[in-house]
Amino acid sequence: MDRIDAITEQWNRERPDLDVAPMGLLGRLKRLGQHLARETEKTFADYGLNGATFDVLATLRRSGPPYSLSPGDLLDTMMITSGTMTNRIDQLEKAGLVRRAANPEDRRSVTISLTGKGLALIDEAVTAHVANQARITSVLSPEDRAALNALLRKYLVAFEGSD
Repeated sequence: MDRIDAITEQWNRERPDLDVAPMGLLGRLKRLGQHLARETEKTFADYGLNGATFDVLATLRRSGPPYSLSPGDLLDTMMITSGTMTNRIDQLEKAGLVRRAANPEDRRSVTISLTGKGLALIDEAVTAHVANQARITSVLSPEDRAALNALLRKYLVAFEGSD
């Protein structure tokens, strides 16, 4: 039994005419998301980052050498406004983790690139992040992780489509 079971039992008692099974599923997903966010934010904080700044640095890092993207390409990977993206880039630039440079292919635009300091930091942070992810999913067997991953992929594709 978990806390969600208590909530759904109360609803079943008070409103037996409603099927609250979806409430249980979505409630668990929401609570689990909150727990997972707290756990990952702790790891990011160890590196002076938060989820938002980690996301920008990780996106640049996984783009491969020269670890450089246009602000638009960065924006396409995140569900944020351009103003929010500008603020994140400003913060990372002030910290010496990224730099803006004129786009060699289009002088009217810029590219955002990892600095040496940014590359070193994101490599350390992503190593710790992956270890943390392994730790917080270790409660599940490899078979359970694979099954859950397949179910969640199916569910997510229903909202976002497949690539």
